[in-house]
Amino acid sequence: MAVIDRRAFLKGAAATGGAMALSGGPFAGFVARVSAVDEVNLGPLGPVVDQRDGKVRLWLPRGLEYRSFHDTDGPPITLDDGSRLQGRHDGMGSFVGSNGDTVLIRNHEINGPGAAVGDPANAYDIMARGCCTTTQVNAVGQVRQAWTSLNGTMMNCAGGQMPWGAWITCEETINGPDVGPDFTGVSNVPLRKPHGYIFEVPVDGISGAEPVTAAGRFPHEAVSFDPDGGILYMTEDNFAFPSGFYRYIPPSNPMTTGHLADGGRLQMLRVVGVPNAHLEGHQVAGTTYPVDWVDIADPNPQFPYTPGLPAPTPNNDALTYVGNQGRAQGAAGFSRLEGQVFDRGVAYFTSTQGGGAPEAGPELATGYGNGTGQVWAYRPADQTLTCVFQSPSNAVLDFPDNVTTSKRGTVILCEDSAGDNFVRGLTRKGQLFDIALNRLTNNTTGAPRYGEEFAGSTFSRNGKTLFVNIQASTGVSFAIWGNWQKLGV
Repeated sequence: MAVIDRRAFLKGAAATGGAMALSGGPFAGFVARVSAVDEVNLGPLGPVVDQRDGKVRLWLPRGLEYRSFHDTDGPPITLDDGSRLQGRHDGMGSFVGSNGDTVLIRNHEINGPGAAVGDPANAYDIMARGCCTTTQVNAVGQVRQAWTSLNGTMMNCAGGQMPWGAWITCEETINGPDVGPDFTGVSNVPLRKPHGYIFEVPVDGISGAEPVTAAGRFPHEAVSFDPDGGILYMTEDNFAFPSGFYRYIPPSNPMTTGHLADGGRLQMLRVVGVPNAHLEGHQVAGTTYPVDWVDIADPNPQFPYTPGLPAPTPNNDALTYVGNQGRAQGAAGFSRLEGQVFDRGVAYFTSTQGGGAPEAGPELATGYGNGTGQVWAYRPADQTLTCVFQSPSNAVLDFPDNVTTSKRGTVILCEDSAGDNFVRGLTRKGQLFDIALNRLTNNTTGAPRYGEEFAGSTFSRNGKTLFVNIQASTGVSFAIWGNWQKLGV
């Protein structure tokens, strides 16, 4: 396969298509449209200077301020453990730190074989360059301390913060020495271990770098946890193919044991009465599907290979191996499921390219999905799935990715488009509004970096500071503060 940048194909466009027969459901009150009656009126966005150095990097509404930190567009940054801070700042979770500070655990979505960052003795795979870093930071973005808390992983994309006090990070790949090259065309022969797993990272230390293999080997994106049901929900971003929504039922409840155990059951969502439902296609706003779950018999495939030689199994075959088991039993297909958060008994997750005409088959070049984004809500209490928002065009919402919620339940959406990228809010009454606009430029040349995506949105536990990243080779993090509740967010 030729070397390509998959993000170069992500082009927002309005799309329409036929909807399946649907029925109203419990989310009818969450009106999936741009509301005619505003709950939130932040006013227009405008340039605001970064309190780190007086440079404008974000546009914000009046009443919000920010400081950037861990900016890798410049001299190398050495962390407190002696490791070098990597770029590609992606998914992130926040936890309560000492003295009113926040502890952030942040993914670094780095692909391709190479020496693991940090101490090789701690690495899962000494020839994989992805990692997580842990940073203690105050409410206005001043870093207290930071270290590498997981290394030797690959493509750490999103994840989820767990209520027992841990971050679950997700590998958005199935690379390994047992499969052929991925979309980059780079050989996987140097890798020592298979990838495509989730890992648990403790708040106050370093991960043991042990994957939860029973939770599946597929291109994981994000997770959320239902503390009442004791179940972990997982999204899949399988760029060229249908993606699934999964759940992992651990052998013991992490709320009791304090960690996520391996050895549980992996299942995939299916729409009742609609085998292989094309949920990537156009949806009618606010409609609901009854769903059930099918078992995945072989969640952790290992493919034959000879060490030191190219593996015979094509990457695409490995990417679809787990999902195909579910689809053989009628599991539903989505477009590129990405960010996820559990709030008030509901798992919210985004479909980046959902909402257009249904797909007939894989889309190797442009990505599976013809729309500009959907927001879905799964309610475990009655096993219902609702499309709570569908973007009518890229001018309204353009490729939503990472997601979090505010104290009052507003869904915060990070855009990952090829054009201007916003952080937007979606209220529970369906109003979509702008929170931030990327106006980042190169620190040396001044060249615009507006097309670089927002990622990793997460509020401090007291709800007073929104932390968010720019996911790029020279990544950077932001602390944005203000009276969010007074502003209606």
